[in-house]
Amino acid sequence: MSIVKIKDKTFKTSYTEAQIKERIKEMAQRINHDMEGKNPLLLSVLNGAFMFTADLMRELTIPCEVSFVKLASYQGVTSTGKVKEILGINEDLTDRHVIIVEDIVDTGRTMKQMIESLGTRRLASVHICTLFLKPDNVQEDLDVDYVCFTIPNDFIVGYGLDYDQQGRNLPEIYTLYEG
Repeated sequence: MSIVKIKDKTFKTSYTEAQIKERIKEMAQRINHDMEGKNPLLLSVLNGAFMFTADLMRELTIPCEVSFVKLASYQGVTSTGKVKEILGINEDLTDRHVIIVEDIVDTGRTMKQMIESLGTRRLASVHICTLFLKPDNVQEDLDVDYVCFTIPNDFIVGYGLDYDQQGRNLPEIYTLYEG
């Protein structure tokens, strides 16, 4: 077990880089199968999903495109409960198959707002793809199509996820450690 300190908090390793890459590869194979012949647009939610999106794109063998949206709902280690759109969608999404790529689905509010904002754009389909899902914390009715890891309601950092903007560069996932 590896321990890292970020600002005033201590974290321990929960998922290695190899475990993460293996799960992403498995997910990409499912997406390759499900989206064959559809040229999906991966809509990556910044900042947290940038590493996940890059690794997922490298594993996809089907034609696909990527775009980014920036939303914010966290302050420190907790969700504020309010989702702010900071960078919006510029593409014409009419008749497109969209896969929202998220780092973590926690309460589900961010995804619910994304789905609602996409609802007026006449999409062919919309799917949610997340690196982490906290099913015991989800408060919205969502269909999450692609999940790499289901986790308890722990605070995690690394591999794009941050604590107060720090720790995104860590290649592994670390869980807040009170030991």
